[in-house]
Amino acid sequence: MNTHPEVLLSVRDLRVSFGAVEAVRGLSFDVRAGQVLAVVGESGAGKSLTARALLGMPPRRATVSGSVRLGPRELVGAPRSVRAALWGRRLALVPQDALSALSPVHPVADQLAAAVRSVDGVSRRAARARAVAALEEVGIAGDQARRHPHEFSGGMRQRAVIAMSLLHSPALVVADEPTTAQDPRTRRRILDLLTRRTRATGAALVLVTHDLPAVHAHADRALVMYAGRLAEEGPAREVLARPHAPYTAGLLASTRLPFKGRGELRDRPRRTRTRLPTIPGTPPAPTDLPPGCAFAPRCPLAAAECRTEHPEPRTRADRTVACHRRGDLPDDPAALFMEPT
Repeated sequence: MNTHPEVLLSVRDLRVSFGAVEAVRGLSFDVRAGQVLAVVGESGAGKSLTARALLGMPPRRATVSGSVRLGPRELVGAPRSVRAALWGRRLALVPQDALSALSPVHPVADQLAAAVRSVDGVSRRAARARAVAALEEVGIAGDQARRHPHEFSGGMRQRAVIAMSLLHSPALVVADEPTTAQDPRTRRRILDLLTRRTRATGAALVLVTHDLPAVHAHADRALVMYAGRLAEEGPAREVLARPHAPYTAGLLASTRLPFKGRGELRDRPRRTRTRLPTIPGTPPAPTDLPPGCAFAPRCPLAAAECRTEHPEPRTRADRTVACHRRGDLPDDPAALFMEPT
């Protein structure tokens, strides 16, 4: 049994710039076959820009540099025609707004059949059969498949988009906040479906999300971003149970995943009136980054070097951390952000 599957996605020194302003700054990571990498961080951290850069779909006027390799193929700098030929076949996006990804005037099954024909050139009948089978796999069958998107619930539309994204068993699936505005049960079902299907096909899944409990439940690895850079990366449950960067500790302190003892997770009662801690201040704009560590103005552990020297990511024992104070966190890191009583 191969316990170390191949690296499908290799990212090195990825940068996304708008003129002189860098919004993603030197990001490096790998994702292996069948692996789920969750990318987390506050709004403005650069998560969605990273997702679009991975797919070769950067915003207009953005410049992408560094390296994004899908297997042996380099995507950064490749002609648009080359990247477009990979979309749907080797690269797939699951967007957060499924309704905008579907045509309002055609039945859902017809839209999937059109996607099959555009890539494979099969007959209408064969394409229709594949479309119906793909929808059945995500729990949309019979008369439902012939309905229009506005006749679907939000969860059904998201499942239809997942079915469309996986039609051709792509090597890389990027899901950008795929459960936004869904209720907790629907979120869980969508993520269960997405992770199960991608793992079954050996795809690499990059899941952009704010939902840390979902990261704990579904991800193999977690990459925490702050101000366009990597703050911490490693095995998801280890990162959530015992963070090495103060920023990660602050994110966890503000969720329903509290710490216990040496960083272990425990369940919080469902009905609680406990006020959750928050990270003070707000993330900096890419146009107004502070010197040194971008998190230093908000960090309770910041020292003089944090305010003047840029921390480089360092890897040790399968954990990569960009922090001068790595190893200085207390046993209960969430306590750093709790108001004194």
